[in-house]
Amino acid sequence: MAMQMGEHDGMVKVTEWQKTYYTTDSGIQSGATTVRTDDDGTEYNKKYTYTTTTVTENPADMEAQYTMTRAQRVRQAMFPETMVEGTTVLSTQVDSTQQTNVQRLAEPSQMLKAAIIHLINYQDDAELATRAIPELTKLLNDDDQVVVSKAAQIVNQLTQKEASRRALMQSPQMVAAVVRVMQNTSDMDTARATTSILHNLSHQREGLLSIFKSGGIPALVRMLSSPLEPVLFYAITTLHNLLLHQEGAKMAVRLADGLQRMVPLLKKSNPKFLAITTDCLQLLSYGNQESKLIILANGGPDALVRIMSMYNYEKLLWTTSRVLKVLSVCPSNKPAIVEAGGMSALGKHVTGSSQRVTQNCLWTLRNLSDAATKQDGLEGLLQILIGLLANDDKNVLACVSGTLSNLTCNNARNKTFVSQNNGVEALIHALLRAGEKEDVAEPVTCALRHLTSRHQDAELAQNAVRMHYGIPPIVKLLNKPHYWPVVKAVVGLIRNLALCPANQPHLRDSDAIPKLVSLLKNAHQDAQKHGSASQQTYQDGVRMEEIVEGCTGALHILARDPANRAMITDLNTIPLFVQLLYSPGDNIKRVAAGVLCELALDKNAALLIDSEGAASPLMELLHSNNEGIATYSAAVLFRISEDKNADYRKRMSVELTHTLFKHDPAAWEAAQSSMMMDPGFMQEDPDLRFASATLMLANRILMFQEEH
Repeated sequence: MAMQMGEHDGMVKVTEWQKTYYTTDSGIQSGATTVRTDDDGTEYNKKYTYTTTTVTENPADMEAQYTMTRAQRVRQAMFPETMVEGTTVLSTQVDSTQQTNVQRLAEPSQMLKAAIIHLINYQDDAELATRAIPELTKLLNDDDQVVVSKAAQIVNQLTQKEASRRALMQSPQMVAAVVRVMQNTSDMDTARATTSILHNLSHQREGLLSIFKSGGIPALVRMLSSPLEPVLFYAITTLHNLLLHQEGAKMAVRLADGLQRMVPLLKKSNPKFLAITTDCLQLLSYGNQESKLIILANGGPDALVRIMSMYNYEKLLWTTSRVLKVLSVCPSNKPAIVEAGGMSALGKHVTGSSQRVTQNCLWTLRNLSDAATKQDGLEGLLQILIGLLANDDKNVLACVSGTLSNLTCNNARNKTFVSQNNGVEALIHALLRAGEKEDVAEPVTCALRHLTSRHQDAELAQNAVRMHYGIPPIVKLLNKPHYWPVVKAVVGLIRNLALCPANQPHLRDSDAIPKLVSLLKNAHQDAQKHGSASQQTYQDGVRMEEIVEGCTGALHILARDPANRAMITDLNTIPLFVQLLYSPGDNIKRVAAGVLCELALDKNAALLIDSEGAASPLMELLHSNNEGIATYSAAVLFRISEDKNADYRKRMSVELTHTLFKHDPAAWEAAQSSMMMDPGFMQEDPDLRFASATLMLANRILMFQEEH
């Protein structure tokens, strides 16, 4: 009885201890004054400083309480599922938001326990599947299609869990049975279940290999004609996984006519489904010309352009632009994409889209642009491209300037639009930012070369280059080391800039003339190393003969300025120009005769030309079928014969007259009429009259050539 009373008193004390609570100012570590009552009932004040979290009458009772609950606290932390519902365990924490030490120490144990439970379940799933595989395989081969359908659904459920899925993919008989059922069934539920099975297996490499070895690819390709949307989704997704990760899958899909089945799927409207389909097309067509032609034959370009025009789903735009980029290097697909409106469709996404979509669209536009030079209605795209020239990304600049270069080639409408919309200024600023980076310098100078020639605002563009300080950086690109495609473009651009008289002094001050002469001599030496046309000298894909022709042509236009003419002569160029008259190509002969024609306006230069023995090759060139060669040669011969005796001039005038009028009797009649109408001509020496008439006609032909 005493013991029972003791236990009762202890429980009362515990209850009282559990009911202990603090007021707003508990006095803990605060030094607050506490009112106490002594055993005799006398009250007195005493200041206490507390360092514990609770107050109890009997510390021994408190220790007993902790001892009683320690096991419960450990049990609750490590095995909470064994606790009786509603049980309250005494906590040692004042702040309930913090974990106790027991709870913190129990976390690894909980993780280990969860892992063990998972492993047990995993093992159970694997064992169940392993035992069921032989029986399920038999059921899948059953003649009763209802049995087959039920078996397929069971297998599909087993593939939902990793352990059973791995067990299934390790059974070639099971995978082969699933493939066979999928290929032969006409039941929609069975088709859905079997394609779902292969879809689940395709998430592991081992599963992909099992599908591939079991002939799953032809069966999956067949499923691409299913009218059931889930079946289509499972089939295309599984094929996508195979194309990404299984060696040999691409060839297998091509042999199974997968492309012929995939391209029609581009008419679907689900953006996510289209994204997977277009990515499959990219994987199959990249580096395979036959696949590109199959996509073309099945209407791929039209469908892909339609997607780019209609959708804004970023992943779909990215995958579709990737396909178009691959197809844009195919000579057959390129015009088809342009004809389908690909330039405008791609132009919609070069601004405001993700970086990867923008980059794909820009590269594709650049690839397509050489097939779009005759395309109308590209003003909106041109305006966007001009704006993008302000970008600091060198890759963007390379794509944009390359596209502008192609779109302004032989297209007067595009040249005029770009020139009138600050295109020249934007190109020059892009060149200044890019420096000598070849990928940007070449297309920029090519675009400027196009803009400064043969359209109604060509002179405006020529002046704009000077006014925006473009001449010095352009001429600077001729410095060594030479990247020949850039040099070729720069030489042509300098020739066009020289057509504007106001540019001539600026070109001279930028040392364009000595650089062109040096370049000409070096290129001619390289070209001379290989005499036959079949052994022409190439550097970076550029023939040295093209550099010789370009430099000579640029010097021809620069020689129109008297100061430039004297500088060119002083650089000992005349012997080289005379030598070029013997070149096998008509183009080099024409520009050589042209520059000599300009230099011969100076008396001293004419004497040098004659002393170098130019008369003999020039007389031969009078009979050339090339109108430019014959005209320039006639003009040079006339100018070097002015100081000759009368007999020489007479023979020369007869030869010139016969050569220049032999193909055009009407011109001869016109020349005679003009001479008869001019009294001054009738009073002069007959030889001089003929020579003057010849020169008049030669100048007329030269003017005609410059206009065209």
